[in-house]
Amino acid sequence: MTNILTLRVDPISQAHFDQMRQRYFPPERNLIPAHLTLFHTLPDTPEISNDLHSAAGSIQPFPMQVTGLRSLGRGVAYTLVSLELQALHRRLSSAFELHLSPQDRQKFQPHIVIQNKATPEQARTLMALLQPAFQPFDVHVEGLDLWHYRGGPWEHTQTFPFGCT
Repeated sequence: MTNILTLRVDPISQAHFDQMRQRYFPPERNLIPAHLTLFHTLPDTPEISNDLHSAAGSIQPFPMQVTGLRSLGRGVAYTLVSLELQALHRRLSSAFELHLSPQDRQKFQPHIVIQNKATPEQARTLMALLQPAFQPFDVHVEGLDLWHYRGGPWEHTQTFPFGCT
């Protein structure tokens, strides 16, 4: 079984991203909540869970800035910036080095997708609609979420709150 690791943000920010995803993601493909993926493919082992518990316990919640919108060609995503997030990703990448897929070895570019699998024209239209009114904003990062991927909707399996040992 494959695990996916995402970042847990504060409930108000999560509700905003979910609302945007509900509005703009093709409904037949919108099977999971809005999320920021840290790793797409991790093995389902106790060691991974132990490493995540240890890492999350040693980190305090932190702010992250939503700095803009990014075209995905066939979709749109929010771009996010945080030195703490980059440091966390480097730390976990090092811990999971033997398990990382080619996708997870690529340059980490934090984003939250609100539209995907749309036509290029639909994506350009959404960017043109959202870009003029976009104002940067902050979200609060609270922990990590681990999900099982089973070929469709993800199954949430565990939360690792920051600052809890």
